[in-house]
Amino acid sequence: MAKGGGFRGGMGGGMSQMSMMKQAQKMQQEMLKMQQELEAKEYTASAGGGAVTAVISGKREVLQVNIDPEAVDPEEVEMLQDMIVAAVNEALRAAEKDQADGYSKLTGGLNLSF
Repeated sequence: MAKGGGFRGGMGGGMSQMSMMKQAQKMQQEMLKMQQELEAKEYTASAGGGAVTAVISGKREVLQVNIDPEAVDPEEVEMLQDMIVAAVNEALRAAEKDQADGYSKLTGGLNLSF
């Protein structure tokens, strides 16, 4: 029977875990910072050749909708409504893409869902 027990290597495994925990904490801090930066941004998109413009925040809140007065025709209210929806959705897609690109850069391409 061997003496000294089966423990070898001292704290080698513990140091590796400590390093991994520090890396995870650093990544978490970087992700929080990036999220705050993205939430502070504004995204603008237009539809109908610029007749309708929507501005949203990085928090995905509609901040502003601008309508070119020439686009307002009482006979075509439905088309105007469709252009507003299109502009808002395009601005939301831009915000989501920017956020996904930021997370991808931060995680080195790992597919993590947030």
